[in-house]
Parts: sequence; C-alpha cells; structure tokens
Amino acid sequence: MPPADPMPLASSTTAGPAVVEQPVVQFEHVSLGFDGNPVLCDINFTANSGEMLVLLGPAGGGKSILLKLANGLIRPDTGHIRIFDEDIGQMSEEKLFAFRSNIGMVFQESALFDSLSVRDNVAYRLMEQKDNPEEIDRRVVEALSFVELEDAIYKFPAELSGGMRRRVAIARAIIAQPKLLLYDSPTGGLDPITSTTIIQLVMKQRDVYESTALLVTHRLQDAFMLATHRFNLQTNQMERIPGNKTDPNTKFIVLREGSIAFNGTLVALLQCEDPYIKEFLA
Repeated sequence: MPPADPMPLASSTTAGPAVVEQPVVQFEHVSLGFDGNPVLCDINFTANSGEMLVLLGPAGGGKSILLKLANGLIRPDTGHIRIFDEDIGQMSEEKLFAFRSNIGMVFQESALFDSLSVRDNVAYRLMEQKDNPEEIDRRVVEALSFVELEDAIYKFPAELSGGMRRRVAIARAIIAQPKLLLYDSPTGGLDPITSTTIIQLVMKQRDVYESTALLVTHRLQDAFMLATHRFNLQTNQMERIPGNKTDPNTKFIVLREGSIAFNGTLVALLQCEDPYIKEFLA
C-alpha cells in the first residue's frame, strides 16, 4: 500500500471523542544525567487512557531514554514517574518485573532473539509466566494474525525482512494485552511503504483496542499520519479523517536538549511560532 499524504491543514480541527482523562503515564519534574552530563531536565507530561503521545526531536535528545524510564529500565535522578498511578521509581526490581506485564515495548531494530522461532519470540513473556501451552499457542496465533504474519510462525528472524521483524516485535509487545505500549522508532531504517504498514498496525492498536501509547519517531511523515488518519476495521485499512480534521487522542511532545519545547495537538504544533519548532518542522 503506498504512503498516504499525511499533512493536514493548519486550520484542522479534531474529530471524534477525546479520551476520558484518566492518567496512565505521569512524569513529574523528572531529571536524569549520566556521568555528570544532563540528559533530561525537569520533564513534566501526562498521557491519559487511550491517548497516544508522539515524541519528536533531534537524535540524542533523550527520547529513547524517556521510554526506558517509563518502563522502569532506568530510574530518574529526581522526580516521580507514575504508571497506572504507581510510582515505579519506588518499586523493587522484583515488583517492577511483574509490573511490566502491563507494558508492551517495541525496541529499536526489533530486538528479537535470533535463536528462537517467531512463535517462541512472540510467546516469550507468556512462557516466562509459565502459562498453559495451549493458551500460549492460541494467543500467539491471535497476535500474529493482528500483524498479518500467521504464515511466519515457525520461521526464524534471519528468514524475515526488516518490516516482518518489526511486525513480530509488535506481536510480541501486544500478546499480553498490555494497557500501555512503548514504541521506540518502530519505522527506523525501513523504506516508506514498509514504514506505512508499520504505522497502520500502530494505528490499528490505538483505534481498535484504544491502547495508551508513547511513540518515538524521527519521521515527521509517520507522526502526522497518526494524527490525520484512523484505522477502519471494516476495510482493514487506515483512512484519512474527513474534513481535514485530526485525531483528538494523538498529541505531540518535542524535546530540545533534554527539555520539553512543545506539548500539544498537531494543529497547535503546526501553528507554533517558536523559532526552534518552526525550524524543526521545516
């Protein structure tokens, strides 16, 4: 499927119901540094239930670090990170391990286990939990069906294209039906047509299952497409929102040197007069 034109008019308005404001992710005055060098400085934002926050900014700006903080893989130097109203910075490693069953993460470059089949890669979390084997098989098929890769169930990562590996990574992230999804550059390094396929899957998860998500991308085209299109389950395709409207549940954060330079809707982003934002969008 060829990429759709993602660019809305600056005068676009939102379409459809906004989410009920029930915070899923809350960063409160979060700062982090390594070896005395600040990486994130006084980060404050909230992602509500069913909302997608698209994280933009130049390379090295702290976007991927922010996702690792949200997953409890690293802890902040100062501030609080609340996921489902629990301060994960105060959790023990044992409790964090169990808590991550509520979170699905798609890492950069997929991060699949080369020695495991697609089936075992997707099932890995359920096998760790020692779930019933028949239930595991059912859910693996369900997850692979979602990403349209049922026929690849017994293949190995080396046999898959880059786009197929990303789709397997998404299936692995969603198999436990997490309440929060974290996408770290899911289209990085892919050609435009394959990138559009991946964005369509992300959109499908957002619109069909109303998942809350944080998504890092370096591709403005992908970011705008998420805000200007919706997934139609009846046609199994994403479609442009009529009337140049935008999705009210997709918002944007732009990072600049470890701080938030912008936090808001696509319409507000396109109308922003801040010189840094204008240069970034250009």
